[in-house]
Amino acid sequence: MADACFAHPRLAAIYDALDPDRSDLDAYLGMAEDFGVRRVLDIGCGTGVFALLLADRGIEVVGVDPAQASVDVARAKPGSEQVRWVCGDATAIPLLQVDLATMTANVAQAIADPGTWEKTLRGAHDALRPGGHLVFETRDPARRAWEEWTRENSYRVTEIPGVGSVESWVQLIDVVLPLVTFRWTYVFAANGQVLTSDSTLRFREREEIEATLVAHGYVVEDIRDAPDRPGKEFVFLARRT
Repeated sequence: MADACFAHPRLAAIYDALDPDRSDLDAYLGMAEDFGVRRVLDIGCGTGVFALLLADRGIEVVGVDPAQASVDVARAKPGSEQVRWVCGDATAIPLLQVDLATMTANVAQAIADPGTWEKTLRGAHDALRPGGHLVFETRDPARRAWEEWTRENSYRVTEIPGVGSVESWVQLIDVVLPLVTFRWTYVFAANGQVLTSDSTLRFREREEIEATLVAHGYVVEDIRDAPDRPGKEFVFLARRT
């Protein structure tokens, strides 16, 4: 089940406004251009930001996400008719032969259950053409990013057209490595409504990820730094054998 920040209709509707800087996607767009891809599977597409950026470049895109509310937001955006939207996970997609499969932002870590992670890798493998690439990012556990997830560091008030002021902040709930659980709180000034969203991320070690990729039919071609968070994340570039 998707977290409330993606699955609750009111929270999905303001997701983009609360996180407007998507410069993290530039590296993925660059790789799509470097590989000369024509077809992409965007796993965990959320509100469709990356899928629509690809579609604007003439790339055929299938966006899949388990949160119906987020998919609904994506479908309501200009240009959404250029993308094939699927509500589900990587095992629910139709037979494809894509050049590139992606999991941007927190998608890979949000797949916290080991069995679901393995199913996702298999689903992506099945969707890729031979020689196609899977690209995703994940935080380096050694950097202990969760230590910065406090109300003091995250509190902000966002003015959203048609919605009004929304207060938001994050609080760390539990750390039992490799799992880290945290809670986002949202307060809508217009009516005082308070909504929360709990999330759990799995902080996998680099060696663990490499091993699971190889076990599911991939060759790890490169492990890069994340340009927007240098030294804090791994960006895995794997090829279907």
